[in-house]
Amino acid sequence: MERAFVSCIVLLLSVFSIADAGSIGVNYGRIANNLPSAVKVVQLLKSQGLERVKVFDTDPAVLKALSRSKIKVTVDLPNELLYSVARKQSFAYSWVQRNVAGYHPDTQIEAVAVGNEVFVDPHNTTKFLLPAMRNIQKALVKYNLDSSIKVSSPIALSALQNSYPSSAGSFRPELVETVFKPMLDFLRQTGSYLMVNAYPFFAYESNSDVISMDYALFRENPGVVDAGNGLRYFNLFDAQIDAVFAAMSALKYDDVKIVVTETGWPSKGDENEIGASVENAAAYNGNLVRRILTGGGTPLRPKADLTVYLFALFNENKKIGPTSERNYGLFYPDEKRVYDIPFTLEGLSHYKDKTPPVSAGQQVSTPISDRGVSKSSSANTWCIANAEVGREKLQNALDYACGEGKADCHPIQAGSSCYEPNSIEAHASYAFNSFYQKNKRAMGSCDFSGAAFVVSQPPRFGQCEFPTGY
Repeated sequence: MERAFVSCIVLLLSVFSIADAGSIGVNYGRIANNLPSAVKVVQLLKSQGLERVKVFDTDPAVLKALSRSKIKVTVDLPNELLYSVARKQSFAYSWVQRNVAGYHPDTQIEAVAVGNEVFVDPHNTTKFLLPAMRNIQKALVKYNLDSSIKVSSPIALSALQNSYPSSAGSFRPELVETVFKPMLDFLRQTGSYLMVNAYPFFAYESNSDVISMDYALFRENPGVVDAGNGLRYFNLFDAQIDAVFAAMSALKYDDVKIVVTETGWPSKGDENEIGASVENAAAYNGNLVRRILTGGGTPLRPKADLTVYLFALFNENKKIGPTSERNYGLFYPDEKRVYDIPFTLEGLSHYKDKTPPVSAGQQVSTPISDRGVSKSSSANTWCIANAEVGREKLQNALDYACGEGKADCHPIQAGSSCYEPNSIEAHASYAFNSFYQKNKRAMGSCDFSGAAFVVSQPPRFGQCEFPTGY
């Protein structure tokens, strides 16, 4: 039974991810004195199936090592160079010629990150950001690289005035006219995307009394309904990204895409850094990889398959600040894993989050009931359809569940006990729950690439009763 379930999940992942899935990359920081050579790092990246990497400078040894590796690269123009690049077009020409054109296309540079979290830079470099981005773009045009290399700049979530609920997402007022509107215009005109650094860990650490750990770590939970638009969120990452989408939408830039240039969870922290542990880091990053590679977008943008860069490749022993700053790595400097998670779709077939049992004193999310879910409580769980993904995706998932998935779909046939209500949401919910229960409610069996979610109250669609076991 176990072997059959694994093969079933592999097939399910492949069905949904070929056409619509995101991409996983990694940040390769080097604030350390004990890291392996760039050549060994490239070998490590390739051995793990990582096809995208973001670096924080343009170190020649790194860019040469990445040559002909087929790994796509995002390079960074440091904040301290913004003034020079903004002031002189000739400086921008020289920088691009030396650090980009000099390596591309053998080193597959796909983007230039102009600065990093400039709005929180204590050196007040914000006013140089847009001129620097424009001058780098002109330099790419000069060297005929503008069609293959995008220009953007990573923002921190502190650039938002409001981020909760997600539907109320808005940029800080003092940045709207001076930075965000012209920046988003630039991104639209050049076909680029907004780079966003998002860390649910920070939100959880500061609000662990009100944010459930399961919600922060992509584990099964009843979800949180956004009172502004009625959408249900099942993880903090989606809620944060949709706050940025909402902020852009408020300015009429719905067509600009987002790439998450940094996200991660520390494996170790100081006593006051709540939630920093190996187990939580493994759960966050492992479940995030599954979330991204199986597609589905976010509740507000269900078709917005994301490219996400994990932070970071290594623990970096020379970073300043709290203990967590030196413990975001996926690997130790000796190239051993800090914890075992997959980075590819193939690896996901063998991955299972080690969910710890709930014990006395642990916070459990309060079940939220709406959309056909009754208010009665039970120790059982059920799997129901997520209508927000759209009819086409629900139909594809329903077809799979009733076909290769071998769900019991006889009760939803015409004339049978659960045919009414005759709706795609009701029928898909029954089929998804059948698949979920037949597979012993195993982790990952109620996902269907974002088309389903787990509830802790008995679903109610007409007079149909949903089974809890087979």
